[in-house]
Amino acid sequence: MAIKVHGSVISTAAKRVFACLNEKGLEYEFVPVNMAAGEHKKEPFISLNPFGQVPALEDGDLKLFESRAITQYIAHTYADKGNQLVIYDTKKMAIVSVWMEVEAHQFDPAASKLTWELCLKPMFGMVTDEAVVEEYEGKLSKVLDVYEARLAQSKYLGGDCFTLADLHHLPNMKYLMATKAKALFDCRPHVSAWCADIMTRPAWLKVLEMK
Repeated sequence: MAIKVHGSVISTAAKRVFACLNEKGLEYEFVPVNMAAGEHKKEPFISLNPFGQVPALEDGDLKLFESRAITQYIAHTYADKGNQLVIYDTKKMAIVSVWMEVEAHQFDPAASKLTWELCLKPMFGMVTDEAVVEEYEGKLSKVLDVYEARLAQSKYLGGDCFTLADLHHLPNMKYLMATKAKALFDCRPHVSAWCADIMTRPAWLKVLEMK
């Protein structure tokens, strides 16, 4: 039975899952959820995710929500497919896990807020709150200072190879690179090189082609 991903092509969380599936070279069916019509808040989608947020994944009789849980499931279950996104050395994987947590709890809150203010609000005809932008640019700068130090020591956040710790950043990173927040990445040479590297991965470029 084919893997199904219910989501939206503008959703950063859904893009995280698409990128992971592409890295593993897996075929899947994309089931669009019309968020403008509120389809994510009612049946049948609400049965897949009771919190009413995209994406949701079906793989046979397994149903999952929360994008980072989905990517970890894909990476482990289909370990023999495509590119390795996790490491099967417990100490090395522990480091990857640390940076996956950093993305979720340090990078994402600031980056998601900036993505909303600088990208999605204008897309929906809403007015950007410049005070909020300034506040969260400051927060993201502090996170990226830590990243700059880390990436001076290692090519990728989790170590020498690309993993989920890096992949999870791509959706917000892509949105922000089209805004003035790009300067926060560009002014840090190791962060800038890391961004340029991971944003040109074929699996990610395939996500960007989705309509």
